[in-house]
Amino acid sequence: MNQPTLRKITLGFLWLSFIVYAFDFAPPDQSDTLDLIKRLSTAQVEGINPVIVALFNIMGVLPVMYACLLYADGRGQRLPAWAFSVASFAVGAFALLPYLTLRQPNPSFIGKKTWLIKLLDSRWLGMGVAIATISLVSYGVTQGNWQEFVSQWQTSRFIHVMSLDFCLLCLLFPAMLGDDMARRGLKDSRIFWAVTLSPLFGAVIYLVLRPQLAEATLPQPTAALT
Repeated sequence: MNQPTLRKITLGFLWLSFIVYAFDFAPPDQSDTLDLIKRLSTAQVEGINPVIVALFNIMGVLPVMYACLLYADGRGQRLPAWAFSVASFAVGAFALLPYLTLRQPNPSFIGKKTWLIKLLDSRWLGMGVAIATISLVSYGVTQGNWQEFVSQWQTSRFIHVMSLDFCLLCLLFPAMLGDDMARRGLKDSRIFWAVTLSPLFGAVIYLVLRPQLAEATLPQPTAALT
């Protein structure tokens, strides 16, 4: 079995396992879950554990981090990368894992960058992601009630699954990293392993420091001689 096939099987199995676990084995739903989601979505966070507030908001930052790789990667895929990216803002790894499973290796970027790819390729956006990530993690770590969070994690399906989703998104970033590095001419494997072995923060640093994509045009066909 070749490596791409093994990778697809592994990611596909992980996706199905996550779905089964989330709906069959995670703690039960709580009666106040919808109210909690509404309050978090509208920034009415008074009385909510800062760990939950930080986690919920960082789950909105992580899809942006993936989008910074996903749209350029999607240029060479049959899959509509934008659809998986948009869905990931609502359901996280549930949407990204199918893309990671079905995508083909794509170490090159051909054509002009659209305005969206230019934005996602921008170092300024990478810096914004870094500031947001560091701020949210610092807030959750320093202000949160971790004993209460453990109790909530054990009793609330929403918090339990969201926490696992966060962990998966942090760990799955390297699944597209190698191709993104190749598109940018980065050949040093130490960069890959530094990002891989530093979940979340390694990805943030990579988005800030990576060189921008170079635009390339397809070769023009040569007219046949008569």
